[in-house]
Amino acid sequence: MSFSELEYMVKRISSNVSLPLSVDLESGYSRNADEIVAHIKKLNNLGVVGINIEDSIVGKSRRLLDAEKFAQLLSELVKSLKKEEVDMFVNARTDTFLLGVVNTMKETKRRIHLYENAGVYGIFVPCIEKESDIKEVANATKLPINVMCMPKLPNFMTLKTLGVQRISMGNFVFDHMCGQFKTKVEEIQTQQSFKPIF
Repeated sequence: MSFSELEYMVKRISSNVSLPLSVDLESGYSRNADEIVAHIKKLNNLGVVGINIEDSIVGKSRRLLDAEKFAQLLSELVKSLKKEEVDMFVNARTDTFLLGVVNTMKETKRRIHLYENAGVYGIFVPCIEKESDIKEVANATKLPINVMCMPKLPNFMTLKTLGVQRISMGNFVFDHMCGQFKTKVEEIQTQQSFKPIF
C-alpha cells in the first residue's frame, strides 16, 4: 500500500484504541531521510508512539540494504526527530534471519552494532527462533530485543528469561483466523446449513 493508505488505516485504528500504538513503517516509504521524517511526524500527529523501520526493501523480491548506508539513514532520522522534539520509539528491524543471509549471526550482530550506534531505541529480529540465537543477540546489545511469532519460538516466559522485551505477532494470527473462516464457509456450503457455526 502507499503511505497515504497506511496513514488512513492508522488514523482509523488510532481513533478506536487506547493502547500505545506502534506502526510498521516497512522501509520508510522512501530512501530520503527528510521524507521518512515527514512520514513519522504525520504518524506521531495521529498518536503513534513507535515505529518499526526495516533494513530490507521489496521489489521483485526482498533484499537487504547496505548496512552502513541504512545506519546512516537511521542516524539522520533519530537526530531530526530529536531536533524537532518528536517523541517516537524507533525500532530498527534487521531481516538477516528472515532472508537467511550467509553467516547470519555474525551479520546480525554487525548490523545491530551499527544501528545501536546510530541511536535507535530497539532492535527487531524477525524469524529468529533458537534459544541460543536469541540469547546471543540479546547479549550483543543494551537495546530492547523484539522477536516475531514463529512456529518454534520459545514460550513467553523463556523469551523473557533470554532477554526479549517485545514480541510481534506479524500477520500469522490474522492469517490463522482467516484460514478458520475459510474452513467454516466451506463447511456451510458443503452442508448447505449454518450448523457448522453453532
